Amino acid sequence: MSELSPEVRRRRTFAIISHPDAGKTTLTEKLLLFSGAIQIAGSVKARKASRHATSDWMEIEKQRGISVASSVMQMEYRGCVINLLDTPGHQDFSEDTYRVLTAVDAALMVIDAANGVEPQTRRLLQVCRARNTPILTFVNKMDREVQEPLNLMDEIERELGMTVVPFTWPVGMAKFFGGVLDLRKDQMRVFRPGEDRVAGDEEVIDGLANPALAQRFGAAYEQSAGEIDLVREAAPAFDEAEFLAGRQTPMFFGSAINNFGVQEVLDALVDLAPAPAQRPSLQRTVNPDEKKFTGVVFKIQANMDPSHRDRIAFVRVASGKFERGMRLKVVRSGKELRPNTVVTFMSQRRELLEEAYAGDIIGIPNHGVLQLGDTLTEGEALQFTGLPFFAPEMFRTVEVADPLRTKQLKAGLQQLGEEGAIQVFRPAAGSVLMLGAVGQLQFEVVAHRLEHEYGCKARIAPARYNVARWVTCSDENGGEKELQRFIDHNAHRVAFEPLPVTTVVTLEAAPV
Repeated sequence: MSELSPEVRRRRTFAIISHPDAGKTTLTEKLLLFSGAIQIAGSVKARKASRHATSDWMEIEKQRGISVASSVMQMEYRGCVINLLDTPGHQDFSEDTYRVLTAVDAALMVIDAANGVEPQTRRLLQVCRARNTPILTFVNKMDREVQEPLNLMDEIERELGMTVVPFTWPVGMAKFFGGVLDLRKDQMRVFRPGEDRVAGDEEVIDGLANPALAQRFGAAYEQSAGEIDLVREAAPAFDEAEFLAGRQTPMFFGSAINNFGVQEVLDALVDLAPAPAQRPSLQRTVNPDEKKFTGVVFKIQANMDPSHRDRIAFVRVASGKFERGMRLKVVRSGKELRPNTVVTFMSQRRELLEEAYAGDIIGIPNHGVLQLGDTLTEGEALQFTGLPFFAPEMFRTVEVADPLRTKQLKAGLQQLGEEGAIQVFRPAAGSVLMLGAVGQLQFEVVAHRLEHEYGCKARIAPARYNVARWVTCSDENGGEKELQRFIDHNAHRVAFEPLPVTTVVTLEAAPV
């Protein structure tokens, strides 16, 4: 057994995924609260909330009350190091979420108990299923009028193609919500609304068949007891192998905003979520407890500290031990790094990092040296695979309102393009830059960030294109000349991306 094995075994790296407004960021806050990482949970609200969610650190996130970028938070709980990634729920930012899902070992799916399985949940689950990612399910907002739990359970199984195994079961809903029955511990945790801090004195009643439950909660308890009997007859027992293969999901009920049901989820993540596993590369399979360091860049974020115009490369450690100041090779370019200011995260807040192990997420400040998908090693030529890149579905032209701010516009677009949220194109004919993205909201975020982070107000207008395709050629048999001939004949619909010129892209106009 490697000397790294104990450290690797105590890592848990997971993402929280959901449809917008299911309560994902609220649950993130409460997980941080219950782990002791923060003392008071923030508010996921727009406009004038006095406290904002820890994971919503961008100004536009605070204004709109939504997450537009993935956040990374590390905490310790019950002897485990937990790397938690809060992802955007809105489909316009699904590229960021898809890349984050390649860096985690498990996912926590949040479902709005009133709305059930929603479109973005289905999309994200397809990504998880393609990678056989283990999934835990938290059914949120039981303090409101919601669907019957049996109907929710059936919908999850039918829509997502997974077997559901309830670990807790609700007693009532909305104003009659009494709490949850813990099917594994044979006890009921009684609900109390409106708690901002971890109480530590929650009321627990032992024995699911305790007559006191029927006396206190009446018809709601009787209905829940009958449903539990039905579930135990029909649902299979929890199977760890099926869970780890992504075919079975433990289900929990609660109300994140009221801190209720969060403790059970946090304990389950520690008990059930897997430690870091092997990761495939083009050359070989990399084991997490190997002595040599390897890692992959899955996200780049510009201006986490606006006063320093920094760019942070988020690296998932795949194997070995990272130590500050060690020599690292960027396999794509062959360049060598000796990062001395590597950081660990609590969303925007960060601390200097001395060491990290497989499963950890570390941040390396750089100025364009690292790109999405880059592999870092101690010298070995490895290339990790699986990081998704998408062709844009919407296009806009972008011009600076004040010509004196053109330099700031180009610098801002280059850095935002490196993040992967948008793609920047320079047409072969003409000087007006174009942006490509998956969704409309991405353009709004770009305009906001250009103005507030780079000091240049941009005019973003519709473009006449709706499809982009990358064009490549072989260097043999005069391929470069053929490519140049193609560009010359199609200059009106050819663009280069990103800045500076590296790749040829053809654009097709929308039909009239």
